[in-house]
Amino acid sequence: MRTRLSTGRRAIRKLRAVVTTIAAGVVVSSLSGCTAITQPIDGIPASRLPQEFLAEPKNDLVPVDIGVLAIDQPREYELGPGDILGVYIEGVLPFNPPEKPPEPPPVNFPGADSTLPPSIGFPIAVMEDGTLSLPLLDPMPVEGLTLEQVRDAIREAYIDAEVLRPEKARPIVTIIQERTYSVIVVREGGGSVGGGVGGGGREIARGNDQSVGGGLIKLKAYENDVLHALMQTGGLPGLGSKNQVKILRANEADRLKREQFLRDFYAQRKAVLLDPCACPPELPDDPSVLTIPLRVKPGVIPSISDDDVRLQNGDIVYVESRETEVYYTGGLLPGGEQVLPRDYDLDVLGAMALAGQGIYNDTGGGGGRMGGGGGMGMMSSGTRVPPGVLYILRKTSCNEQIAIEVDLAKAMNDPRARPLVQPGDYLILQYKCEEELSNFAIQTFFTFGVAELLGGGRNRF
Repeated sequence: MRTRLSTGRRAIRKLRAVVTTIAAGVVVSSLSGCTAITQPIDGIPASRLPQEFLAEPKNDLVPVDIGVLAIDQPREYELGPGDILGVYIEGVLPFNPPEKPPEPPPVNFPGADSTLPPSIGFPIAVMEDGTLSLPLLDPMPVEGLTLEQVRDAIREAYIDAEVLRPEKARPIVTIIQERTYSVIVVREGGGSVGGGVGGGGREIARGNDQSVGGGLIKLKAYENDVLHALMQTGGLPGLGSKNQVKILRANEADRLKREQFLRDFYAQRKAVLLDPCACPPELPDDPSVLTIPLRVKPGVIPSISDDDVRLQNGDIVYVESRETEVYYTGGLLPGGEQVLPRDYDLDVLGAMALAGQGIYNDTGGGGGRMGGGGGMGMMSSGTRVPPGVLYILRKTSCNEQIAIEVDLAKAMNDPRARPLVQPGDYLILQYKCEEELSNFAIQTFFTFGVAELLGGGRNRF
């Protein structure tokens, strides 16, 4: 009887020792190990976040009809400066003495890259002022006229000048070479379509963004538009580029406007910096640079005219990369830089998944704190309480920041409780204080309590 009582008492004492050990660990943990106390982040619950701090959704953006990036083709080709015509006028071009038979007109065959048919006549270029110089006539304005209209105008001019009789005035006018426009296309990222999202996509996008594609190209008349410029240099912007195209005009007025814009901005910034409490202004959009969006909100019809997409000599088409559209992870999340998707929204749960951490995944130890991974003995990852709070550190104006607190339990059940991630965000995953205490208690039990109980059982036998 005494042996049984003494054995029972020993078991009770061991159980009390286990409880005491766990309680002591919890007290020590609450004093030194709880990150919610030692490393607090003062966050605003996501449900109370003001609207101006929320990321702009882009799931509902729709692509712009690429047809608006091209200018309308006329039914008949209209001449302009730079066109080279083939002109043959019997007895005049070339000059033919009356006693000699007329010479046959020369035949011109186009180059391999031309879509024009063979032409007849001597090459005569349309001048910069839009006129055509012919023998025995004053310069004739032909800009905006079709070949048939030019042919009639030449015939009437030689008849009115009494150079040719009506029955002999049969000019031939064809096109030898269409006018072209020299345009510069600058594509950050070399024009590649990029590599999507996640770690692999990030590496591809960053590699492309270190190069610049495009170059100087020549566009034919009525193909001198944004669409043809893009298609000749790699196609529409890919995933590694922004959903927009910028056009910098080469004319003197726009160049002077850009220079004045920069002077005004830097003068304003210099004046503001004299006040140490003032916030430096950000560079606004340059009014002389035309930005054409490639994705818009539903129901929005972009106001894009032929004059907007028509390119002239020296214009620059600029496709920017989106290298800066990343977010950063830390805390219990694997630290690193992650690329944001370009064309769809990414909420905090998706951002955690891209970083390699699901809500119920093993956190790998939590940096040696109470939720520890290695050295937990019999405790498995499924036994631990997962981290329950995610903080988003978001930059605001004037180099300030706001901390957004996301309760992951609420985020799992309510889509409104998981805000969207935006470029530059820092995502910090942490345990709540009660979660760390629970994990320490579980760890202590599996490390010491089970050993004490098993040890007590061996002594009994």
